[in-house]
Amino acid sequence: MNKQELFENIKKKKSFLCVGLDTDIKKIPEHLLKEEDPIFAFNKAIIDATAPYCIAYKPNLAFYESMGVKGWIAFEKTVEYIKKNYPDQFIIADAKRGDIGNTSAMYARTFFEELNIDSVTVAPYMGEDSVTPFLTYEGKWVILLALTSNKGSHDFQLTTDTEGERLFEKVLRKSQEWANDQNMMYVVGATQGRMFEDIRKIVPNHFLLVPGIGAQGGSLEEVCKYGMTKECGLIVNSSRAIIYADKTENFANVAAEEAQKVQQQMEKELAAIL
Repeated sequence: MNKQELFENIKKKKSFLCVGLDTDIKKIPEHLLKEEDPIFAFNKAIIDATAPYCIAYKPNLAFYESMGVKGWIAFEKTVEYIKKNYPDQFIIADAKRGDIGNTSAMYARTFFEELNIDSVTVAPYMGEDSVTPFLTYEGKWVILLALTSNKGSHDFQLTTDTEGERLFEKVLRKSQEWANDQNMMYVVGATQGRMFEDIRKIVPNHFLLVPGIGAQGGSLEEVCKYGMTKECGLIVNSSRAIIYADKTENFANVAAEEAQKVQQQMEKELAAIL
């Protein structure tokens, strides 16, 4: 999916919502534990319920890898289900990979060849040769960690060099030598607020994947005020606030209601550019 196709889908659905599939076997409704594959059963119900209101899904690999082979099978089935039934959805493998070149090449092969996923999150700490293997695949996206939502982001990402440049700014500037806004996005946490102004000075046209609204307390209005571009430029993720909104047999309907609430907020924010 290219950048224009992504924007067209945002316009069509009046939404830039990404539903995070952070599926924890210990948090899903108990009645699903009777299913042959509880994780996939949960994901399928959530996807069917929320697909009208979102433009992307983001399975977080940690939640699947924690269950070994069974979890990986559920992840693969989830990806295939989305691709077959909702081909307009942008799929993000939230894997945060990044290693020496030949290892990154194997990670890239996993997600872009074996699974044929649209994008993968990548940690940039090891530099150019750890990222470029992901960039050799036409039509695929690298989503580079830039400025995250967690408390520990201050430990490194906001540290400055002798010229006053913060580490996340160095990541943004340097990585533009490797790719452009047609195949690279950046992760920027919703809790960073006005920091989006500084980010947009460096990457005015790139899409940003924004986790942290909902359970983490980020403000959608603030993200849009400082981060939205004329092509939207935002994919805003919500996970727990949607997928775990209810633990009864009605969980999917409640998830749909929560996703629709976010979509309606997004429609208002998009009014200025559509």
